[in-house]
Amino acid sequence: MPSSDPLFVSYAELRGGAAGVDAAFEELTDAATPEQPLTVVYTSGTTGEPKGVVLSHRNVIHESTMQEHLIPVPEHPRSVSYLPLAHIAERVLGIYMPICNAGHVTLCPDQAQLLPTLAAVRPHGFFGVPRVWEKLADGLSARLDTLAGDAAAAVESAREAALEVFRLRSAGEEVPADLLTRYDELDQAVLRPIRAAIGLDECHRAVSGAAPIPTSVLELLAGLGLVVHEVWGLSETTGAATVSTPEAFALGSVGRPAPGVEVSVASDGELLVRGPVVFPGYLVPDGGIEPATDAAGWLATGDIGVVDERGMVTITDRKKDLIITAGGKNIAPSGIESLLRAHPLVAHAVAIGDRRRYVTALLVLDEDGAPAWATARGLDTTDLAELALHPVVRAELDELVARVNAQLARVEQVKEHRVIAGPWTAESGELTPKLSLRRAVIHDTYAGLIDEMYR
Repeated sequence: MPSSDPLFVSYAELRGGAAGVDAAFEELTDAATPEQPLTVVYTSGTTGEPKGVVLSHRNVIHESTMQEHLIPVPEHPRSVSYLPLAHIAERVLGIYMPICNAGHVTLCPDQAQLLPTLAAVRPHGFFGVPRVWEKLADGLSARLDTLAGDAAAAVESAREAALEVFRLRSAGEEVPADLLTRYDELDQAVLRPIRAAIGLDECHRAVSGAAPIPTSVLELLAGLGLVVHEVWGLSETTGAATVSTPEAFALGSVGRPAPGVEVSVASDGELLVRGPVVFPGYLVPDGGIEPATDAAGWLATGDIGVVDERGMVTITDRKKDLIITAGGKNIAPSGIESLLRAHPLVAHAVAIGDRRRYVTALLVLDEDGAPAWATARGLDTTDLAELALHPVVRAELDELVARVNAQLARVEQVKEHRVIAGPWTAESGELTPKLSLRRAVIHDTYAGLIDEMYR
């Protein structure tokens, strides 16, 4: 029925071409200019009060169309929307891009239902924060462990070919024609059905962002023919500022600057961004906009990184997250945390050591992975609180820390660690809506446990 509020038009009126609706729509769109504000996205407030990031029509349209240009997907692509709309990635992927390319979006309000939703929708593109990809990788790995005989041998042969192709392309090298032919045959016969089981057999654009993802996870998925491309950006850059593509990617890199975007490295290693995706500024109380760029248009991102000879950008850490030990050594915690998180027992890892004598870590058990790991080994419980105290779990995580330390410089090595049952969620306060760590909250909540590791 027609709406009595002039600010709203019902779907039935819109479809029926209600009087004045078409004219009003044309009037509004004709009046819009590229620099006009389109929306406001609030930062997660991990390092202070949330800020209102004002995004313009130019920002959003450039971000949406450049993604389509870099990694094309079929016409009217299918996608799944499951992240909070407070997340810039979900705003772009779940609203703006589908508007630009007439896409079909399926809503998944409960992340616990993500796997069956993926299997039902079979999206052409899928974005996951690292924790989502880690869970998918753990599930696939557990499924592969149940294979035996000829089936296991066929999968292993196909994975070897897929991983060889992935590593050559990651290094920017040409893939031999015979290897490519062999891989294509094995992919169709062996690997595609595995991807179909999780609904990603038609996924042309598999993307990870918002935080570092363990390279072991990327390699496991690539070995199954699912190449996940990393991107990097902020709410202030309307999402992705750098993008990895099938033609240009490198393991551990977040890709090259997107079309029209420039990336520069400041003297202290901070990455600067300039281009049409950079926002006009922050919303201020009087409704105005306060610019955040310098006179030349460069935005200081707060991320530390490097750019290699291929133009690939690698993020090493957040500037405000860097650990400076009591001995004056600078340590990037994300590298340590990424290695620790690669184990199926671990959902989250937090490296600690700022102004301390050495590095310690908090390890949070995975609410799905830990019980599955315990069951597979015949432990007498799957309760997270009991597993956090279980000697077999403790011994396994002691070994994990020892293996990780062997890959780190001496100053980076974890001298003490504690196991936490968890789970950590946005609701419990340790994580942001996009599943990033709220380090200040974690340090306050676990202050006693942290101090214990330094006695």
